[in-house]
Amino acid sequence: MELAILDWIQTHLRCEFLDAVLPAISWTCNHGELWIVLAVVLLLIRRQRRYGLAVACGLILDLISCNVLLKPLVGRIRPFAVNTAVELLVTPPLDASFPSGHTAASFAAVFALRTAGSPLWKPALAAAVVIAFSRLYLYVHWPSDVLGGALLGAAVGWAGAKLAEKGEQALARKRAGR
Repeated sequence: MELAILDWIQTHLRCEFLDAVLPAISWTCNHGELWIVLAVVLLLIRRQRRYGLAVACGLILDLISCNVLLKPLVGRIRPFAVNTAVELLVTPPLDASFPSGHTAASFAAVFALRTAGSPLWKPALAAAVVIAFSRLYLYVHWPSDVLGGALLGAAVGWAGAKLAEKGEQALARKRAGR
């Protein structure tokens, strides 16, 4: 069924415009770059630091859970290796397919921002959805990889924001005790 979904996307949605745009959008998150830059920028702005810390914590939890633990543990083959007739528009990824790291990092940033109370979660969500779709369009992830990445990202983003909040509270208590 998942192969049928990917093949439907290739048959009915593939066009020159998306062939040009979606690889570029996917590239912005090859190693979480888009979200790392967002975290750094927010950390540099005094009034936005709590949001930057939440995103950074979520991304660190995502890196550990997705890339260090789950991908090697599950070791799922990518769809382009099953259907070799598909023309890839990107360099084939070498790591395992489940969960989608691009999607997990994107949704980690979204849920970290939302949980921390930043209004930036809405545009981040729009970007995350497009990035997640790009992974299907580019035939490098199964739909369940993207769904798993979104769920993992939501969990670690929420946890990252809560971890950042606890860190801020501990620091405030320490400063108050001086």
